[in-house]
Amino acid sequence: MEDKKEDLIEHEEELLIEDDTHAHKKERKNKHKEQIEQLEAEIKNYKDKLLRNAAELENFKKRMNQERINDRKYASKNLIADILNPLEQLNMAVNMKTDNDVLKNYLIGFKMINDQFYSIFEQDGLKEIDALNKPFDPKLHHAIEKISNPDQPNGINLEVVLKGYTYKEQILRPAMVKVNEWSEENGKDK
Repeated sequence: MEDKKEDLIEHEEELLIEDDTHAHKKERKNKHKEQIEQLEAEIKNYKDKLLRNAAELENFKKRMNQERINDRKYASKNLIADILNPLEQLNMAVNMKTDNDVLKNYLIGFKMINDQFYSIFEQDGLKEIDALNKPFDPKLHHAIEKISNPDQPNGINLEVVLKGYTYKEQILRPAMVKVNEWSEENGKDK
């Protein structure tokens, strides 16, 4: 009987050991499963980061390419802006009225040179802003004075004091204008 008891005890111990190893195996399996899920989540995170970085790099390349294109396109913008004032002074000088025939001949020659400069700049993309008798546009015009003329529509540029220019869709200099602004209540205590 004692042998049977010992056999039963051994059998129970074996079962306990077997249950323990089975539980231990299950616990290890769960740990491995958790590690696998964690690693898969990390892989997914790294893939996402990789795709984002690739997209950012592609956008950066496009931006840099566009900047290079714009740099080439507007390369002479600063030069034209610097030359514009002396050229306008020359334009005013060659268009002055005189009765002296010798001076008229000189002015005709200088006017031809002046016109060539403007022609070259226009070919490169310089355009005068058409402002006279046009509605005031703060993007294109800079109001330096208000005029009250009820015979003219409100908000119209009545005089261009200094011409404005665009260069290839960019404002080089806004036109300096005098704007018509009046109302029925002007001069009345209302």
